[in-house]
Order: sequence, then C-alpha cells, then structure tokens
Amino acid sequence: MYRLYRTPSMWREMERLRREMNRLFDGTASGVARTAPSYPAMNVWASEEGLIVTSEVPGVSIEDLEINVVNDTLTLSGRREPEEVGEETRYHRRERGFGKYTRTIQLPFRCDANKVEATLTNGILRIELPRVEEEKPIKISVKAA
Repeated sequence: MYRLYRTPSMWREMERLRREMNRLFDGTASGVARTAPSYPAMNVWASEEGLIVTSEVPGVSIEDLEINVVNDTLTLSGRREPEEVGEETRYHRRERGFGKYTRTIQLPFRCDANKVEATLTNGILRIELPRVEEEKPIKISVKAA
C-alpha cells in the first residue's frame, strides 16, 4: 500500500498553480472574455453636423491608407511595413505588429462621401464625415396660437 505524503512544497506548488489559473481566466468567469482591441484603435465623435473619427496609425504612410464610405459604413484599410533590422540582429521583444489590416465600423447615420476629408498628423489619422443634408436634425419653432 502506498501513502501519499503531503509536503509543504507540494502545497506551495498547488497554490502557485491556482493563482496562475485565476490570472489566466480572470474576467471569463462571468462569461466575458478579455480580448485585444482591434487595430487600429479608433475614436468616433458625433454632432448634428457630422462625425469625426480619429485613428492611431503610427508607421503607416499616406500611400498605404485607404478610406471608403458607403452609406453608414466606414472602412479603413492600410499596411504597416516591418522594421528593417540587420541580418545578424535577433529580437529580444517584438510587440508592434505589421502587415495589412482592415477595420470596418457602422456609423450612427449616413454621411456625404463626396465631402469626407482626411488628414494624417504625427501618426493620428483624422477623418471628418459630414452628415447628409436629409438626415440633419431640423429645429421646429413653436408659435403661440
């Protein structure tokens, strides 16, 4: 007959394993898994006149960006080239991605695609999308009877 002897080091190892599993699954117990945000990160602001979209695209040249607007959908595509390092150089850490990407978001209303303007400054893309005239809110004045 074999007996299992529990040693203090075994309990420490089990506790370490439990902590690692909790860290790994942190946030998923409620059914909500943590995921990495889509690239590139975008912010969208809306007003009565239209939308402003900003996006972080460091390392992407103007020639590698493509913006399409169809009705209430904005599609941003681009390409970021990998950094050139010497042939004898090895990476110690590589976290910045490269390659092609496409990001499509639904806008809260239709925009006039013919009047869209985009500028790229210091790695931040700013897209101004004016609202179509038919969808702009109309202020109705009330008259006394």
